[in-house]
Amino acid sequence: MAMLEVKDINVYYGMIHAIQGASFEVNEGDIVALIGANGAGKTTILHTVTGLLQAKSGSITFEGKDITRMPAHKIVTHGMSHVPEGRRIFSQLSVYENLLMGAYTRKDKGEVAASFDMVYERFPRLKERRNQMAGTLSGGEQQMLAMGRALMSKPKILLLDEPSMGLSPLFVSEVFKIIEEISAQGVTVLLVEQNAKKALAIANRAYVLETGKIVKSGDSHELMNDPSIKAAYLGE
Repeated sequence: MAMLEVKDINVYYGMIHAIQGASFEVNEGDIVALIGANGAGKTTILHTVTGLLQAKSGSITFEGKDITRMPAHKIVTHGMSHVPEGRRIFSQLSVYENLLMGAYTRKDKGEVAASFDMVYERFPRLKERRNQMAGTLSGGEQQMLAMGRALMSKPKILLLDEPSMGLSPLFVSEVFKIIEEISAQGVTVLLVEQNAKKALAIANRAYVLETGKIVKSGDSHELMNDPSIKAAYLGE
């Protein structure tokens, strides 16, 4: 059984049929990439999976539980964490306070302290800047903070929305390396990313979204060598 199973979801913005019968699954331990052009509906799918939007029809199952109508704050407690597009950090709070916000659903102070140690070990720059206002960090550091904050909830699955957006090439490579390391430590990853080449390079499987419909899926390395994918998304 897949860890996350999305079946035939339809999502509307008013009269606009944004997601049209999309189905996909994410197996435990995998990195699954969702690629597509701007406006294809990638972010809408993540928002629907995490409870920020409601599907008009279809179902979403996480670890065998139906979460289709579950509110976002409840979904987090089941082990799903979302790093939104544009990072959405709390710029007027310190790095430490932002990370603490990520652990708001957890009650065991000892476990939260252990998560701080884990995040600081993974992101040494955040430890160095823990008392700094988050809004004064560079774009790459803010992305690390957003990822660190998501890890503070001790997720089983991490949903990442455009983690490389607006970053320098050096930071892009660093962020993708971190995603691989997080996956190697047992966290399942659903990655929405416009940099298709980078996403396919680290993913196990991938789905291609075009105007609200999933038009192709398969092993990511096979998709990387698919002529139509190369032409549309890899600039080849």
